[in-house]
Amino acid sequence: MTIDDLPEDLTTGERIQILRERRGLSRAVLAGLVGKSADWLKKIEKGDRSLTSITYLVQLANALHVLDVTKLTGGDLSIPADAVGKISHGAVPAIRAALHDVSFGGISTGDVVSPEVLKGRVDGAWQLWHRSTHQRTEVGALLPDLIHDAHACIKANEGVERRAAHAVTANLYRLVQRLLAHICEPELYWLALDRGRGHSEEADSPVALALAAWSMAIGQRAAGYAEEAVQTDEAGMSLLRGQMENGSPEVLGVFGALNLQAAISSGLDGRSGDAERYLGEAQRTAQRLPGGYTHPSTAFDASNVAIHGVSVGVGLLTPGEALRRAESITPEGISSLERRSRLLLDIAMAHQQRQETAAALHYLGRAHRVSPEAVRFVPIARSVATQLARTASGPLKSEATALAEAIGVAA
Repeated sequence: MTIDDLPEDLTTGERIQILRERRGLSRAVLAGLVGKSADWLKKIEKGDRSLTSITYLVQLANALHVLDVTKLTGGDLSIPADAVGKISHGAVPAIRAALHDVSFGGISTGDVVSPEVLKGRVDGAWQLWHRSTHQRTEVGALLPDLIHDAHACIKANEGVERRAAHAVTANLYRLVQRLLAHICEPELYWLALDRGRGHSEEADSPVALALAAWSMAIGQRAAGYAEEAVQTDEAGMSLLRGQMENGSPEVLGVFGALNLQAAISSGLDGRSGDAERYLGEAQRTAQRLPGGYTHPSTAFDASNVAIHGVSVGVGLLTPGEALRRAESITPEGISSLERRSRLLLDIAMAHQQRQETAAALHYLGRAHRVSPEAVRFVPIARSVATQLARTASGPLKSEATALAEAIGVAA
């Protein structure tokens, strides 16, 4: 009996047990591969515990060498499990060199910029990240000099000015982290993340520390630790709650962004009630923002709440709800091209979960046209493209193959 011959009436736990035993894995070994205990896996296999976390479903599928989560769930949902691997980017070597260089005193030898000038340049780089169709290429070209200049600015100042320089440098490293996601070795990504946390501490600012929690939680979720990510988001929120009554737009923006990240992580962990609670708090926070305000680095605003609502639906394996929420959003009204592309990717994933190949192919193509780099360098997007190229038939086959090749994956 092959994997495709598994009886349709098997539970998810029974399917996992059969596939585990075929691969000769003990419960302890398979559970360890996804960071859980043998008792946790036993309860799932015996039906004493439900498994609704897309994070763990995908991790188990990868550990069992299963290409689609459907093989584990036996349901109508289709979730590609193969991340198709990371691909690097030409900007990485120079950024890596700059990160290592400043670790051992190699800072800018030119004119030292003030914290105010440095902030303008870092804010400009963040704006470019959101408005560029090729954000990694264009922003990546700016980062090595910015890294050197930021460390020179810190060294040249004391007191209040030095703390301001640390705050700007922390925000710079959050952009470095964002750019390096999926395209570099994990050690370099976590070095950038830890640098951002360290400079946030030196800034001695609750907002800077809360932003450090925001970026740390993103890293934790990407590494598969959704529950820990929510805890980090909560720690960031606690830093700001005392300022919320008369909070500035920046405080509100960071608080809202933390709630959105907690919603996404809760959704991936299968906790729908928590996900909806965080989304609701983010919505209430967005309603307090001045008209037209968008947080410069997190891109938090009312439209961003709606976008994350679609992502939560995809994470909770409720594609119908994700698509219903998407109906109220006009993609062209989203100023951040990266976020617009991600919305279209999430819509494609929702259709993919429903095995609606034509619609999934349409929206993945739209996401790629909005920002090729926001699709090409995201593993789940590459995975969806690969699966569409494998499963599409008839007149859709050539279109799916061409899109997969444009994204950079083999059909």
